[in-house]
Amino acid sequence: MNAPIAKPKSTRVDAAAIVSSARMVIATEAAAIRALEPRIDRHFVDACRLILGCKGRLVVTGMGKSGHVGRKIAATLASTGTPAFFVHPGEASHGDLGMILPQDVVLALSNSGETDEILFILPVIKRQGIPLISITGNPYSSLAGQSDVHLDAGISTEACPLGLAPTASTTAALVMGDALAIALLEARGFTSEDFARSHPAGSLGRRLLLHISDVMHTGPGVPMISPDASLTEALMEMTRKHLGMTAVVDHEQQLLGVFTDGDLRRALDDDGVDLRNARVSDLMTRGPKVIGADKLAIEAAQLMEKYQIHALLVVDDAQRVVGALNIHDLLRARVV
Repeated sequence: MNAPIAKPKSTRVDAAAIVSSARMVIATEAAAIRALEPRIDRHFVDACRLILGCKGRLVVTGMGKSGHVGRKIAATLASTGTPAFFVHPGEASHGDLGMILPQDVVLALSNSGETDEILFILPVIKRQGIPLISITGNPYSSLAGQSDVHLDAGISTEACPLGLAPTASTTAALVMGDALAIALLEARGFTSEDFARSHPAGSLGRRLLLHISDVMHTGPGVPMISPDASLTEALMEMTRKHLGMTAVVDHEQQLLGVFTDGDLRRALDDDGVDLRNARVSDLMTRGPKVIGADKLAIEAAQLMEKYQIHALLVVDDAQRVVGALNIHDLLRARVV
């Protein structure tokens, strides 16, 4: 049965009281976090050593609000180089204990340290010789006493004025978990490239994993003309390929220059240019900016921004044109 929703004593909103209440919560939780700093000691180092030496995975468990925090800690660990997953302690006693193997390490969260669902599965975990790390608010609790390593996340008071809703206690546990994750990240030498590999769909993943070869136009999609081509032929090639430029190449597709919209505007503004009879080699830009297919797509974006250009030709080691791309290709790939 759902509990009845308490009606407000007054419909009048006391803005000052609301602001004061919110600020009190922030101050209380900030104090709880500050109190954790001196507890980062040899026990914390021992916990990191256990996890770094783990041949399997770190199994995180917790009940209720501690379980929600545990899920987030497990996700953070997994994305920063420590293989981890969450197991619900209630489900563990109904079959999910089979997910925990002897080569794993268990990280259990409980503010009281007396959560029945966790204590119930401890004998099975201990019987298999699985190392147990706990984060609790009570170093004298049953869970803390049975742990190989205990991390104290105790608080002096909850931010909830009733002292009932887990607030400062869950924040402290979450911060302790984040401290573990980042300490392990640095101990492993985990890099931004490693992070991107576990976040391929995120913006960082696209910036660090997407290469020029993944977004460039190739084959018939690359605008190319010979140096003897007329201005009309150059414009037709640019129109067909929709990149706002065309490469000017020799018979072996080696790059001689590039003809762009900008070159066309400059030619139209030059009374000394015979547009009807000019060859594209007379109007092209020599020595254009180019990039290799193995470079990151973000490098193309940086090159375009630095030189205020909107397209790039892609060349191989012999300066043969193998592809092309423009700013719209990078936008579609969500690199910029």
